[in-house]
Amino acid sequence: MNIDWRLWGPLAWPSWFVVWCLEALGHLPFPVLWALGQVVGVLGYLIAGKRRRVARRNLERCFPGLDARTRERLLIAHFAWLGVAVLTQGVVWTASRRRLARLVRICGREHLDRCIARGQAVILLVPHFVGLELGGAAFSALVHPGAYMYQRLRNPVFDQRVRRARQRFGSIAIERRDDLRPLIRALKGGRPLFYLPDQDAGRRGVFVPFCGVLASTVPMLGRFAALTQAAVIPTLARFLPWGRGLELIFLHPLADFPSGDVQSDATRMNQAIEATFSEMPAQYFWVHRRFKTRPPGEGQSNRRN
Repeated sequence: MNIDWRLWGPLAWPSWFVVWCLEALGHLPFPVLWALGQVVGVLGYLIAGKRRRVARRNLERCFPGLDARTRERLLIAHFAWLGVAVLTQGVVWTASRRRLARLVRICGREHLDRCIARGQAVILLVPHFVGLELGGAAFSALVHPGAYMYQRLRNPVFDQRVRRARQRFGSIAIERRDDLRPLIRALKGGRPLFYLPDQDAGRRGVFVPFCGVLASTVPMLGRFAALTQAAVIPTLARFLPWGRGLELIFLHPLADFPSGDVQSDATRMNQAIEATFSEMPAQYFWVHRRFKTRPPGEGQSNRRN
């Protein structure tokens, strides 16, 4: 029997220790995890200099109308919620359907059920809010097994653990670099797609505004919708304060989408994502370098994120 030493060799032991610690923490009451996560997140704000700078720059670009003090408070709140997301990862990995039903409130499900009832394919447009892992677990356990695209993690232990957890309620995993025909078949076969396209797309993306700033954007949402005649339903996962759980919210499907124009569809997608910021700006994943790839010809002084 071949042993994958990337998973079980001595170099992997620290990663397994972290996994086991998170799983053990996952059995604590959710309000306790919320409180501990807030503390861990604020400590992260103090020591994670690089990611703090990335998030601060993102907030400066996306919320230019806020004064510096307000943005800094928003930044600290963001790191606090990141801490909650980290410490509740063990809940994602271990919680039963019964516990997920207690922790997660499903809102707006009628929008999804209506599309499924009439046999229409569905793409759930899921922005990168910090609660998306718990929201994804609740979706596959309580709503529909569905399908999702994932990007392989560099750490093989975390990659194995995350993929196993996401598939434990019957979800289909499709790696971004793989042949995408299984994804199209899954959509046409009635599996909703849990789709997270709101990260820097590099030179393969199209440059359209995100919060008023040109950003390299994944152009595939409109194409997938056109190929499968799918409804696109913006979906967000929102942690509730004081450890009261999480809301998984399905919004109204996008009207008159796709348009058939790649630039217009990517712009519309970004606008739909921006619209979800208003009620929970601190829970968006600001530590990602969203503006890393700059348009050709943009000055060197603007290349840093």
